[in-house]
Amino acid sequence: MTGQGIVLLLPGQGFQHAGMAVELYRREPRFATVADEFLAALGPGGETVREDWLACVDGAPADRGTTAQPLLFMIGYGIGAVLAGRGLRPSLLIGHSVGELAAATLAGVFDLHTAARILAARCAALAEAPPGGMLAVAGAPRTVLDCIRSRSVGESVVVGAHNGPLQTVLAGPEPQLSEAERAVRAGGMAARRVRSLEPWHSPAMDRAARRFAAAVAAETLDPATIPIVSTRTGRVVTDAEAALPEFWAAQMAEPVLFWPALDSVLGGGEYTVVDGAPAGGLATLARRHASVRAGRSRVVPLLAPPGRDAWTAWTKGLAELEARA
Repeated sequence: MTGQGIVLLLPGQGFQHAGMAVELYRREPRFATVADEFLAALGPGGETVREDWLACVDGAPADRGTTAQPLLFMIGYGIGAVLAGRGLRPSLLIGHSVGELAAATLAGVFDLHTAARILAARCAALAEAPPGGMLAVAGAPRTVLDCIRSRSVGESVVVGAHNGPLQTVLAGPEPQLSEAERAVRAGGMAARRVRSLEPWHSPAMDRAARRFAAAVAAETLDPATIPIVSTRTGRVVTDAEAALPEFWAAQMAEPVLFWPALDSVLGGGEYTVVDGAPAGGLATLARRHASVRAGRSRVVPLLAPPGRDAWTAWTKGLAELEARA
């Protein structure tokens, strides 16, 4: 498998945990430089985000989009910058939710300071979001949706993400999301709450997405220099799409098609899949693909689960990538 192209996976809401990537900030100079630059460019809220992150604040403060989204963007972008600095340039980028904005920045659709303004606007737009959340369910999207509709859960709860053949995330406002949780459990399906206090990727985010689109429209957008396989469409972002503010903003209210995007890549080639998500969360999903199970593609996580030796996981992953370059 030496010389396989790299597919870099970048994280979105729900993958965060206390202390994620803090060890990289302390010991990986390029990552620390990028993190400092981004948080400074984020504006007045950047210092609060930094303080909470380095203090390993957990629970609701860490799960609000105004904190989690900038940090997840920063981690994904920072890891991509470190890899590029080591000559490990990805062949393809796949970003889960806000990770798609990190992918766009790595691909040159906008620069880091522009990205900081965009992330600040994304956070400000959350003022338009109602209370809600997301629910991970062990079942296929159609099966899960049929289950909640058969139990009279309203249409405000939708499939917010398709993460695997039997990995579905529901999204919607409260109290309807709690009704959906009771419905899927009554239908015999395992479910757990995703770490999110907003109903991302559901129609409840439409107003926030429209406000966000107006802010993105003020920025200059360029074609991607690295192909981005969009988790909004499941295919490569075109030059025309990259130039549309609505393309990047509307995904706040539209489902994340992570599995279709990943399958469109791994189904047609052999790759080294590099996971830049905290705790190896996207690696767990990628390992379920037939190409990985058959040994045609390989998954390399870079960030350790909480409680594990983060620096050892990081250096081991980098060494493996460099040996295969």
